[in-house]
Amino acid sequence: MEMEKQVKVSIIMGIYNCEATLPKAIDSVLEQTYSNWELIMCDDASKDGTYEVAREYAERYPEKMKLLRNEENKKLSYSLNRCLEVATGEYVARMDADDLNLPQRIEKEAEFLNEHPEYNLVSCRAIVFDENGTRGVRDTAGEHFKEEMIKSLPFLHPTIMVRKAAFDQLNGYTVSKRTERGQDVDLYFRFFAEGYRGYTIEDALYQYHESMKDFKKRSFKVAINTCKTSIYGHKLLHFPLRYRIYVLRPLLSAMIPNRLKFLRRNYLESRQLKKSGKSY
Repeated sequence: MEMEKQVKVSIIMGIYNCEATLPKAIDSVLEQTYSNWELIMCDDASKDGTYEVAREYAERYPEKMKLLRNEENKKLSYSLNRCLEVATGEYVARMDADDLNLPQRIEKEAEFLNEHPEYNLVSCRAIVFDENGTRGVRDTAGEHFKEEMIKSLPFLHPTIMVRKAAFDQLNGYTVSKRTERGQDVDLYFRFFAEGYRGYTIEDALYQYHESMKDFKKRSFKVAINTCKTSIYGHKLLHFPLRYRIYVLRPLLSAMIPNRLKFLRRNYLESRQLKKSGKSY
């Protein structure tokens, strides 16, 4: 992509108790082939050295990084909205503090939005890893439609890049108890209700960390809130009542032992990896 055609990209990241993984996450931004970016981090009242790590980077790269801090723990939606308030990019990209961007992630996603004005969101496929190494590849490439929201999520949240104008139109993320650990579900329902279109490119440009510990965070309380968001979303998108049974999927999933869910996810992602014929 020619330098003069590089629109500015704001990369937003909520950070909390992640001092061990944050340096590599930030380094993966610094290693991007795309140069016209800003990284905005919001520390959510971390209890470890996360803020100090982020501050060191922000002081080293003041022209590229902004650091915010919540006085008390406000959760991810609130933190991301604070990032959006100060974002100056035409596009906004997400990432998490325990994940990694491959070098061409920002370049290829921005290039897609440049060349396809009909889409307001682009994401990429992700390489899933844990402490034992690469587990597989997640997400299906192509355009995604609102009907997918009946049974699943069409985009992996940390991989998305969205036009800032669309984020503004949606008023960012919904801050409520209902959307804690489910802010992406709520966002996508509102995204499709607005008539926006999204696409996942074929390339796996993101390394997504997910371990058994992450499955344990998905409590029964989280499942109840996700059900509430699904009910809200089904009404918002005017899905037929016969599909309302699917709003119970989070509750049913919460009853399955975490180990079994982890093994099933690992099997499916391993198949995707083999199907891709690539080695990561």
